[in-house]
Amino acid sequence: MIRRSQLIGVACGALAASMAVAPVSAQTAADQTSPQADPQESVGLQDIVVTATRRASNLQDTPIAVSAIDSSLIEQASPRDIGELAAFVPNFSAATIANFNAASFAMRGVGQNTIIVYFEPPVAVLVDDFVVPSVQTQLLDTFDISQVEVLRGPQGTLFGKNTTGGAVTVRTKRPEMNVIGVEARAQYGSYGTKRIQAAMNVPLIEDVLALRLVGGYEKSDGYYRNGACYGPVTGFAPSKFEGVQGCLDNRRLGGKDVWQARAKLLFEPTDKISALLQYEWIRDKSDAVPSVNENGLFEGPGGANSFLTSILGTIVPNPNSNDPLKNAATTNRYAGFISMPLGQRINVDGVYLNVDFDLGFGTLTSVSGYRFQRSRLPNSYAGAVAIAPDGEPLSFFDANRDDNRKTYQQEIRFASDFGGAFDIVAGGFYQKDKTEFCVAQLLGFLDLTGGTTPYGPWNTTPYTLCNAQHATSKALFAEGTFKFTEELKLTAGARYSWDDKTWWGRQQTFIPDLGTPVRPITIEDPLDMSVFNFPDNVVSVEAHDRKLTYRGSLGWQATPTLFVYATVSRGYKGGGFNDQTGNFALFGTDLNAFRIAAAATRPEVADSYEAGFKSEFLNRRVRLNVTGFHVKYKDLQKNINVPIVVNGQSNQFTQFQNAASATVNGVEAEASAILFQGFTLRGVLGYQDAKYGDYDAPGSGYDLSTAPLDRAPKWQWTADATYEVPIGSDWKIVANGNAAYTGRNLSTQAIDTPFGNTYLNARTLLNASITLSEAEDKYYIRLIGRNLSDKRYRIASQNVAGLWLNTQFGPPRFYGVEIGAKFGSKR
Repeated sequence: MIRRSQLIGVACGALAASMAVAPVSAQTAADQTSPQADPQESVGLQDIVVTATRRASNLQDTPIAVSAIDSSLIEQASPRDIGELAAFVPNFSAATIANFNAASFAMRGVGQNTIIVYFEPPVAVLVDDFVVPSVQTQLLDTFDISQVEVLRGPQGTLFGKNTTGGAVTVRTKRPEMNVIGVEARAQYGSYGTKRIQAAMNVPLIEDVLALRLVGGYEKSDGYYRNGACYGPVTGFAPSKFEGVQGCLDNRRLGGKDVWQARAKLLFEPTDKISALLQYEWIRDKSDAVPSVNENGLFEGPGGANSFLTSILGTIVPNPNSNDPLKNAATTNRYAGFISMPLGQRINVDGVYLNVDFDLGFGTLTSVSGYRFQRSRLPNSYAGAVAIAPDGEPLSFFDANRDDNRKTYQQEIRFASDFGGAFDIVAGGFYQKDKTEFCVAQLLGFLDLTGGTTPYGPWNTTPYTLCNAQHATSKALFAEGTFKFTEELKLTAGARYSWDDKTWWGRQQTFIPDLGTPVRPITIEDPLDMSVFNFPDNVVSVEAHDRKLTYRGSLGWQATPTLFVYATVSRGYKGGGFNDQTGNFALFGTDLNAFRIAAAATRPEVADSYEAGFKSEFLNRRVRLNVTGFHVKYKDLQKNINVPIVVNGQSNQFTQFQNAASATVNGVEAEASAILFQGFTLRGVLGYQDAKYGDYDAPGSGYDLSTAPLDRAPKWQWTADATYEVPIGSDWKIVANGNAAYTGRNLSTQAIDTPFGNTYLNARTLLNASITLSEAEDKYYIRLIGRNLSDKRYRIASQNVAGLWLNTQFGPPRFYGVEIGAKFGSKR
C-alpha cells in the first residue's frame, strides 16, 4: 500500500510539474463570448494541425502518440539543429554517434549508436515525405522549417520506411503565391560562431507560380582544444617514438564550415493541382570531429585502461587544465589516404517533387525524389597522439570512412474524402539505395606490439576495407477509418513490405595486394579502391525480407474536451549488413567462410500497445496529453564489439547479430498552460523502464541482459516558459527559458566485461533567450544563452576492446546575439 501510494503521488506530482504538450504559442480564442468579454477570459491555446494520419487533423482528436513543434517555438528556442528539439518530446533523446557529426536518435528503448552505413536507424527522418537514409545528414538546420512532428512508437502502416522506434517528419516552408518577401537573420556568438541565413519569396505568375530561395552559411572555430599530453611512450614502439613526451599545440578543433541552400518552385495551374519542386544543396567542410581520450575512467580486466597506459604510456594529466574540452587530440595526418587537414567533406544534391491532385472525393499524392550524398570522414579515433622529434605523429588509429550514396524514392498514395462514415488512405512505396563504402586506416598502435606489414610500418601503411550494397524497399499499404458515431471511430491498417539487398565485400588488405583495377585510378580517394574497381576476391551476399505490419486504433471523444484512445501496432526495421565485415582478414583465403560471416541480420520487430487521453480544460487555458505504452522487441539488431587478437594484442571487430529481446514500459506526458495574458508554460515528462529478455552473444564474458538498453534514459523532462510583453503599440519583448533533463544512458556496450560499457552522463541544461521585436515581427534582436551552467556532458562515447576509450562532449556555455528581419507584401 505504501509503495502504491508513493507511485501514485510521484506520478501525480510529475504530471502537475510537467506543463507542455505540443509546444505552441498563446493565441486569443476566436470565439469570444461578447465585445465586453474580459480579456483574461478570451485567452486560449491555439489548435495544432498535424498530418500524422496522412491527412490534416487536430492533434487533440488524433489517436496517435505524436508531438508537434511549430516555427514559433523553434525561433524562441534557437536550436543548433533538429536534434536539440528532442527536449520538447517525451522519451525522445538525441546525441551523436561516436566520432561523427551524425544523428543518434533514440525513442522508447531503441536507438542508433553506430555509423555503419548499411544499418537502418530505428527512428526515421522524413523531410517533406522523403526518407533521409543516412544518419550523417539527419541533423538538419531549423531555419526553413515550418513544423516538426515526432511520431512515437513503431510506424508500420503509412510512413515509409518501417521503423521500430518512431519517425521525425519535417515540413519545410513552402513558397507563397502573390507574395514578394524577404526573411533574413545573422548570428554571432561564442567560440567564433557566425551564422547567416536568408530566404526570398518571389511570385512569378499570379496565382500560378511562386519561387522560394533559401540559403545559409555557418562558421565556427570549434570549442575543443588540441591540448592532450602524452608520454613517455614505452614498450615496442619504433625507436623514434621511444620515450617521447609532451603536450599538443592547443589549437582549436571541431569548427563548423557549412553552406546549404534550397530552391523551391510551387506550381498551381488550377485549384485542383499543386506541385512543389525542390533542389537541395549542402557543402559541409567542417573540421573532423575531435576525440577526448578517457582511458583513466576504467579499471579491471578488459577495461579500457589496460592498453594505452601500460603499453603506450601516452595518457598523462594535462598540467594546464583538467577540462576535457581542452584535452582533445588529433594527428592532423595527411598521408596514406588520411586527409585530416581537409576536414570532413559532405556533399548533398537532391531533387524532389511533391504533387497533390484534388479529385473531389479525395487527394492523390505523388512523392518523387533523388538524393546523392558523398561523404569523406577522417578521424583520429583514439583521442591520443604522440609526436616524434622529427614531427611525425603516431596514429594509434586514424581512418577515413568514405561513402557515395544514391537514393531514389517514389510514393503514390490516395487519401479519400467521401463525406461519410468511412475514409481511407492507401498507396505504394518504392525506394532504391546504392551505396559504395571504403575505409583506409593507419593502425600505428600495431607497431607498438612488435608487428609490421610487408610494406613498412603500420603507422605509414594504409590498410583498406571496401564493400557496397544495393537495396530496394517496396511496400503496399492501406489504412481506413470508420466512424460508428461522431464521437467513436475505429482506425485500422496494414502494410506489406518487400526488402531486397545485395552486398559485395572483400577482406581488409593493403593497396599493393588489391590486384589489377578494371579502370584507371588516381589513388587520391579511397573510393578508387571500390569493390567494383578491384573485383578480385570479392564475394556477394543477398538478403530478402518480407513483412506484414499493422496498426489498429480506437478513439472516443468522451466529452468536448476529452479524447481517449488505445492503439496496437507492429513495426519492423529491415535486416542489415555490416560495413566492417572483413576487418583484419580474419578468414584468410576461405571466401566461403567470409561469405557466411557477412550474412545480414534478420529484421527487428516491435509490437506496441498504448493507451492515452488528450484533454483541454479551464476554458482552453490548459492542455494535458498523457500516453502509457508497452513495447515488446524481438530479434533486436545489436552491433556487438567482439574481442579478437591481432599480432598478439587485443583488438576488436564489430559484428551484427539478432542477439536480444526486450520489453519497454513507459509513460509520456505533455502539457501547455496559459497562466495569464502573454505567459505560457510548457512541460514534457518521459519515463521508460527498459529491460532485456534473452540476450546472448558468442564470447560474452558476463550476463549481457543485466546491461541497460542502448540510448534509453529512464527519465527525461523539460520545463519551458515564454513571456511576451508589449512595449507601446510598436514593440514587444519576448523572454523564453527552459530547463531540460536527460537521464544517464548507455552509449556502447562491450561483451567481454561490463567495465567496458560506456555511458552518457545525466545532465540538466539551462537555456534562455530574450527578444526585442517590432510588434509585427518585421525585425528583431535576440540575445541567446545555451548551457548557462556550463555543464560538461558526453554526447558520444566508445570503448574499443580495451585498447582505448574516446568521447565527444556537448558544447559548453554559449552566448550569442541574433538580428533578423522579415518583410513581405501581397502583389
